[in-house]
Amino acid sequence: MSTMSDIAKAAGVSTATVSRVISTPELVSEDTRARVQAAVERLGYRPNSAARSLRTQKSTAVLVIVPEIGNPFFARIIHGIEQIALERGYTVLLGNTENDPVRERAYLEMIDARRADGLILLNGQLLRRAAGVPPSVAADLPPLVFACEYLPGTDWPTVRVDNAAGARLAVQHLLDLGHKRIGMITGPLWNILTRDRLQGFRDTLNDAGLAWDESLMISGDFSLESGAIAGQKLLAREDRPTAVFCANDEMAMGVIKAASQLGLRVPADLSVVGFDDLKFAEHWTPALTTVAQPMLEIGRTAMEMLCDLLDDTAPPRNNSILKTKLIVRASTGPPPVVTRL
Repeated sequence: MSTMSDIAKAAGVSTATVSRVISTPELVSEDTRARVQAAVERLGYRPNSAARSLRTQKSTAVLVIVPEIGNPFFARIIHGIEQIALERGYTVLLGNTENDPVRERAYLEMIDARRADGLILLNGQLLRRAAGVPPSVAADLPPLVFACEYLPGTDWPTVRVDNAAGARLAVQHLLDLGHKRIGMITGPLWNILTRDRLQGFRDTLNDAGLAWDESLMISGDFSLESGAIAGQKLLAREDRPTAVFCANDEMAMGVIKAASQLGLRVPADLSVVGFDDLKFAEHWTPALTTVAQPMLEIGRTAMEMLCDLLDDTAPPRNNSILKTKLIVRASTGPPPVVTRL
């Protein structure tokens, strides 16, 4: 069965233009309308009733699907999304999945019921986990943009940072301070952000001629609690690291908490670096050195990309990679001096 994407490719236009020909043909030039209609007839495309409903009645709403709405990282991105939505005449609907595949599927069905014109995903696992959705349905989803996470090997429009480069900034900072035994608290290993940051961590150590000790890597789940638990395990070792790079700020704060409970001083006994630059990172004790993501910019860019797809006002951008920046604060310093008798 042919999809709207097939029609767009055959006619040499965007899926938004195909949608416009079906719903409001008077807004499309006669030449473009003829090409799309010819492709529809040639490929035998038949839009389902739900799809037809959306294309004949724009909701002027976009749905943002977030894995954890209480996470301050996502809250900042959503703020950026809302700024652009307001400027462009769209309202924002939030779908909080709590990383639950059942809830994720329910939000996909909400889109199919035409309650929103477009979709921004802050969780790259959603479409992959929605295994029961037929490819024809997935292909006929309204315009969507991935923010933060992405699906390797696909051409979905995406806005994100270079996570490997950000990890390099963190690890190089620790190397420049003199650290040689550096541990890492990762996120879940299936997560694409974890894999990218881990790759940057390993590459930087390799470039410095340091062997990577896999026993100094412990996985968390991006929560403060998991950082504290992983920190307890890592710092209880006799050969503990002198520095730890964490895949996000919350886990870094958990590591600092664990260090305090073990009687270790940060940074005198242990240096800690996070990733994100959450608003309260600078107010933690000690203030957290971290790799800053432009969270507001991520949200604004994602919404701009989606609006361009919806309004068909600019050539689509398939990938926007933003820069990170190292913010040095009080949680990092030189490694402790070992006194030998």
